[in-house]
Amino acid sequence: MAVIDIGSNSVRLVVFDGAKRSPTPLFNEKVLCGLGRELASTGRLGDDAIASALRVLWRYRTIVDQLGAQSLHAVATAAAREAKNGSDFIKAAQDICQTKIQVLSGREEAALSGNGVIAGMPKANGLAADMGGGSLEVLEVKDGSVHGGVTLPLGGLRLIDLSHGDVADAGAFVDEQLASVDWFEAGRDRPIYMVGGTWRAFGRLHMAQTRYPLGVMHGYSMSVDEALKFAHLLDHLSPSSLDGIGEISKMRRETLPYGALVLERFIRRVQPSEIIVSAFGLREGLVYGLLSKEEKARDPLIAACEELAALRARSPRHARELCDWTDVIFAQPALKETREERRLRHAACLLSDIGWRAHPEYRGEHSLDLIAHASFAGIDHPGRAFLALSVFFRHQGIASDTQASRLATLADDRLLKHARILGAAIRAAHMISAAMPDIIGDTPVKYENGAIVLRIPKRHRALEGERLERRFAVLAKELGTTLDIRIGGRA
Repeated sequence: MAVIDIGSNSVRLVVFDGAKRSPTPLFNEKVLCGLGRELASTGRLGDDAIASALRVLWRYRTIVDQLGAQSLHAVATAAAREAKNGSDFIKAAQDICQTKIQVLSGREEAALSGNGVIAGMPKANGLAADMGGGSLEVLEVKDGSVHGGVTLPLGGLRLIDLSHGDVADAGAFVDEQLASVDWFEAGRDRPIYMVGGTWRAFGRLHMAQTRYPLGVMHGYSMSVDEALKFAHLLDHLSPSSLDGIGEISKMRRETLPYGALVLERFIRRVQPSEIIVSAFGLREGLVYGLLSKEEKARDPLIAACEELAALRARSPRHARELCDWTDVIFAQPALKETREERRLRHAACLLSDIGWRAHPEYRGEHSLDLIAHASFAGIDHPGRAFLALSVFFRHQGIASDTQASRLATLADDRLLKHARILGAAIRAAHMISAAMPDIIGDTPVKYENGAIVLRIPKRHRALEGERLERRFAVLAKELGTTLDIRIGGRA
């Protein structure tokens, strides 16, 4: 399915592989047309911006047809709904797109953005704030649903127009608009989830400045103090002073100081617990809204991992068997898992064989990079590190590696310990199964008298050997116990 999002600054096409709990973009392109650039001063969409937008919509319609998308959903936001000539533009755009374009109200826009945050972070509990070119939408997200919502005229292009390009002159207007909302206190000591291209650029630049070890925007978090200091720095810079910064596009540099200004004032108004970037927003929220109740209830991380296993693993069934086989290993009291830790372990098991087609010497690095940067929802950055490191250790063994070491800084000692044990366990299991199903279920492990016991039935006794013993000895060492391999008898 395809989604065209006609925003006040950008016009974007995303073609997803389907309407499902964890959709993957097959095609994703945006063009910064600046439809809302003159809206505050003239009340109209600029002629050049309209021409640019219509031109790109011709391209998008062609691409939608080339990809064979079964459905096309098109929406337009603040600039189109407020401009005097907005309806004329929408009519021309509909003729090109050959579909109805829904001009969203402020509340509808906020609700879709909030649903996008929930789609990407099912446990989100705070304020979702989506800053576009023409407006800022804020609403509360909790318990898997959206609440309230307000639209404020605090988009980047609108502020440039109102302030005549002087960031300092926009401050009083921003404060006035934020003060007009009496329920922002609901966000106190809860996260703010930042949505929108300008705020993603803010996060990307902060990530570059701090030399963050993972280049994934979704789920990137900043402390309140970090965000305030960085926002204060950026909103005192002119757009020209950002020239030469490769992490953000030229047109995003123009709106970035204004985005930083709004963020700084918004943080001071709300007093949140932390700032989290959501790469999921309006478009993902639109897809999420089309799902059945049952599909919405699925775990997006597990859904994505199951799909990757089906596409890339030698045996998806074996990957699922590893979840059960390793349950026993982590039943040891010293390793007692939380529900979230168990969920992450099962996700890692599902991903454990997706790198098998790579050269044996590079399977670990290939899997590490693929998993760390995958388009996953429902996972934070420490969780990503755990998944990637677990599968890295499964291929490379419990070894030191520069790339793995940098990623390891995102996980705490407990997660790292669990990643090492899980990597060793999967590595050992593959010595029995060779990644084929219906084997490891017959060769269970258990704890007995302080040792980890592997029981191999007589029909599989030929699998026993020196390499298997070495792999299981590594696992026993990581568990801080001894190994006992028994041939025959009852498990």
